[in-house]
Amino acid sequence: MKKNHTLRTFLTASALLLSWTTSAQTLSAEDFAKRPDAWELSLSPSGQYVAMAVPTPDGLETRLEVFDISTGKSQILRFGPRQHVSDITWTADDQLVVARAELEPLKARPSTQGELYSTDAKGKKQDVLFGYVPEREGKRGKRNDHGWSVLAKVITRDPGMALVNFLCWDCGEEPDTVIFKVDTRTGARKEVERTKGRALYQFDETGEARFRTTWDDNDEPVQYYRRNRGEPWTLLPKSIAGRLIYGVHFATDDNTAYALITDALEPAQAYRIDLQEGTRTKLAGNPDVAVSDFVYGGFGGDPIAVVYDAYAPSLQYIAPESEWSKLHAGLMKSFPGHMLSFNSFSRDGTKVLFSVWSDRDSGSYYIYDRSTQKAQKVVDYRPWLKPEAMAQMRPIEFTNRSGQKIFGFYTANGTGPKPMVVMAHGGPFGIYDTWSFRDEAQFLANRGYAVLQVNYRGSGGRGEAFTQAGWLGWGTTIQDDITDGVRWAIEQQLADPERICTFGASFGGYSALMQPILNPGMYKCAIGYVGVYDLPLMRKTDKNMGQAKSTTRFFDRTLGADPALLARVSPVQRVADLKVPVMLVHGSDDRTADLNQFKAMESALKTVGRPAETFLAQGEGHGFYKPENRAELYRRMAAFLDAHIGPNRSP
Repeated sequence: MKKNHTLRTFLTASALLLSWTTSAQTLSAEDFAKRPDAWELSLSPSGQYVAMAVPTPDGLETRLEVFDISTGKSQILRFGPRQHVSDITWTADDQLVVARAELEPLKARPSTQGELYSTDAKGKKQDVLFGYVPEREGKRGKRNDHGWSVLAKVITRDPGMALVNFLCWDCGEEPDTVIFKVDTRTGARKEVERTKGRALYQFDETGEARFRTTWDDNDEPVQYYRRNRGEPWTLLPKSIAGRLIYGVHFATDDNTAYALITDALEPAQAYRIDLQEGTRTKLAGNPDVAVSDFVYGGFGGDPIAVVYDAYAPSLQYIAPESEWSKLHAGLMKSFPGHMLSFNSFSRDGTKVLFSVWSDRDSGSYYIYDRSTQKAQKVVDYRPWLKPEAMAQMRPIEFTNRSGQKIFGFYTANGTGPKPMVVMAHGGPFGIYDTWSFRDEAQFLANRGYAVLQVNYRGSGGRGEAFTQAGWLGWGTTIQDDITDGVRWAIEQQLADPERICTFGASFGGYSALMQPILNPGMYKCAIGYVGVYDLPLMRKTDKNMGQAKSTTRFFDRTLGADPALLARVSPVQRVADLKVPVMLVHGSDDRTADLNQFKAMESALKTVGRPAETFLAQGEGHGFYKPENRAELYRRMAAFLDAHIGPNRSP
């Protein structure tokens, strides 16, 4: 823990942020590849402990550290060699549940693998809550859960009790969704809900499921609800939600609910619902951007604000007179240029764990004590990356060739036209770039490049209609939006038209190679990272690996199933038109973009006499998790770009 700071000190220190100037210091690749000091934090309901997911220096393990605020002592808890944890949740004052996780680099942090562990704060009573424990020496394992588990809700009125959403893989041709009520201290469980196929349950404060979403054969949502506790499921009236309801939070009366709702394909809006009356009241919404989340006030408290993040990040208070809104607004003023999140609260409301971050600041966590009006810094996410040395990420807006408004981001130091790297996000559907600290963008900006990120049609954050506008457009509609973004940047004198390259991961890797094919002369080079380059091969590989029926339907609907049409928008099949230098980067163990994609693209480029520069990292998957491999990727990427569009290279 670090030194106390009063709110007055925050204001003084924050004033200095306004005078930041861009540093000319070039940071090392290792600086951007190094793991953070902590992945996530959570405050115990008693306010006595802070639990942190802390990576080891080599990045091969994430441990749970429980810090006792009153004594200043901490306890390090391990859950096995080379194991990672995520999704830290307190189920009682001294009881936690965490998920077994794996590092998925393209998600920037450990991600749950569908198994749950429980432990007390001292680490003396660790157990597998949900997971598969194999037989040993003829003895049946304690757990035999073939499926995927997620902690769905803590029942705060009954400390230690929680609801677990379990997707059962061996319950028939299609998995069952089962809800268990679980004692996280003993592991005892009781089934309380079951549905054939996928289902999303949302609960009131007693722990009873009140909303249920399933999906039909066309993958359209079907909504059910219980108007009163204990009643059978009935179809949800369109007057409450026309298409989809999610992000539900119940007030203490177990009748009033707050939720994000769509009636058709529009961006989600925030509503307050009265179940008894069957009515709803709109709290906030934007016709262009979806409400991405609620901000809550106090332990188990109701929403006080909503957040929008698909363009310039913004926050709208829906309960401006709340003491929590006033506290949040006051703290926001103490950190100009930053966003601020309330992460967790003590039960008595005296302590608040909050985080701050920005485009130039990877973030810090603080505990604010309302009784003393003092804040204590717990940890800086990556203290060696100084905000004043980072580049500004500027939200941009342009009109595409179809007359639609497109959002994106431009990251650079200084002003004027610069050598630019076009970096398309992965997915492509439902994913979107946000205003935040992005390693690759900051690394490139630190070396004199501008970075353009376009939230093309198909991206999330703007409603289902915008996402569906990109369907069947991998090599057409989506690429048009990226191209229009590049032309806009050139017209705005943000990019040197003679010094532009592309880089991207996963679908972004596909785009990195399709862009030069579709736009001869626009680009000088391309870097594909764990990308997909042969779409007919991808469809064939996925089917051979036993792809789920719902996933097959999704790709049929959004990508297409005609091999001939897919070949026309595949870099491998269009390699004769790919006339810029190419760098291919892949992990040998990639199971998302199979290694055969890398091999096919490498072979195709050799066939036309333009072999790619390659970096095949052994033991890596869909993105690199070892810091040394991430650093090597950054070094090779910088050298490749410098050779073709470097800031000091003559056109």
